[in-house]
Amino acid sequence: QVQLQESGPGLVKPSQTLSLTCTVSGGLITTYSFYWSWIRQPPGKGLEWMGAISYSGIPYYSPSLKSRTSIARDTPKNQFTLQLSSVTPEATTVYYCARDADAINGTYDYWGQGTQATVSS
Repeated sequence: QVQLQESGPGLVKPSQTLSLTCTVSGGLITTYSFYWSWIRQPPGKGLEWMGAISYSGIPYYSPSLKSRTSIARDTPKNQFTLQLSSVTPEATTVYYCARDADAINGTYDYWGQGTQATVSS
């Protein structure tokens, strides 16, 4: 059973960088064919895919966030990370990590429970 767990600071000041980590257990992030995504749900809106990193370490980004987003991985720790720079209060929401079983087509078979990130001074 694959499990994902998000972690992060919880509170970030405007203009700073939000950094989140997803720790994966029960499976390796290097396993062929799986992609590891970051997703958020802004208040009152649907799920927003932010980006992903492939089993081979190639990052993919949402065009709308590409200039401010960086996704990386730490294979010894079996973790992947998200950095979102220049955050504003509009970035306040729950952030999820998930495994995509079919490239970056939104075929998520495992999700983390989500972590709340608040942007406030």
